[in-house]
Order: sequence, then C-alpha cells, then structure tokens
Amino acid sequence: MSTTSESPSAAAPEIPPDWLALVREKVEGLRYGVVQLTVHDGRVTQIERTEKTRLTGARPE
Repeated sequence: MSTTSESPSAAAPEIPPDWLALVREKVEGLRYGVVQLTVHDGRVTQIERTEKTRLTGARPE
C-alpha cells in the first residue's frame, strides 16, 4: 500500500476540452500525415498538421 499523499489525478494536469477538440479536428479526415505538437514550459503552444497525398499505381520515370 502506498503512503504517498499525492493522488494520480493531482499529479496530472487536466487537459482543457478546447485543446482536445483542436487535436481531434487536425486528426479527423487525415488519411496519411503527421500531427505535431509544440510544447513550451509544459504547455502546448502550437499544433501542426502535415498531410501527404499518396499516389497509387504511379510509375517512376
């Protein structure tokens, strides 16, 4: 049994719902790509989305 006075919920900061909504918006509809978060001083300051278009059946020249 643990004797630490800190509960797991107190150790982890609560994520604001608007922040989660922004990440979900960037991920939805993305077939191939990257969603990148930039963090400064423990806070998300920027969200970037890079989308790739995959060409099927393309032959190199």
